[in-house]
Amino acid sequence: MRRAALQQSELVVHAAALHAPHVGRVDNREFRAVNVDATEALLEEAGRKSVRRVVYISSTSVYGHALVPTDQAVWVDEALEPRPRDIYDETKLAAERLVTSAAIPSVSLRIARCFPEPPPVLATHFLHRAVALDDVVTAVLGVIGQPAVNGTFNVAGPYPFTRADCPALNSDAAGLITERLPEIAAAFRERNWPLPRTLDRVYDSRAAAEAFGYRPVHGIYELLRSH
Repeated sequence: MRRAALQQSELVVHAAALHAPHVGRVDNREFRAVNVDATEALLEEAGRKSVRRVVYISSTSVYGHALVPTDQAVWVDEALEPRPRDIYDETKLAAERLVTSAAIPSVSLRIARCFPEPPPVLATHFLHRAVALDDVVTAVLGVIGQPAVNGTFNVAGPYPFTRADCPALNSDAAGLITERLPEIAAAFRERNWPLPRTLDRVYDSRAAAEAFGYRPVHGIYELLRSH
């Protein structure tokens, strides 16, 4: 099946994997077989075919323990050293390294939190760590359209905070949101959604914006309009 899929293909977008919800439910050996060994086999087969470029869908989860704040929220850009905390993180990072070392030009996209959640939870996550599926698709199409771009990039949402906000986000996120974003604070109150007391991280997609023009547009304001 893999050989048939690669026949006469010039581009591979590799998203298949076991994910975080499988941790503890799937044996670690199967995690490695699916996330690492199968990626290695795919790359080897792609190298024998006409594939000219690989886009690997990774996860911001690879940062692992590095996401835990101390005295301020963690600003998560690509300079932050990953510190995997479980088999999912370990295998996604191992697959990234295989992709990076492959002879075929490649890009790894570290996708932020991206799955359905209850609106109050998603609203908070859209402030600092979630990304809409439509924006993920935009990122993939954008990097495909820039064949000279290689490397590893975060793909996250449009967030209202800067690195300078990290101390306040850790100590009093609700106060900062109320002061800086009164319309969002009011919208949370109207819906009886709790404002977060603290936010532990903010994902930064500026490298993707500079490299291939990634501009996320779906976020907290769109969610509030629809709920």
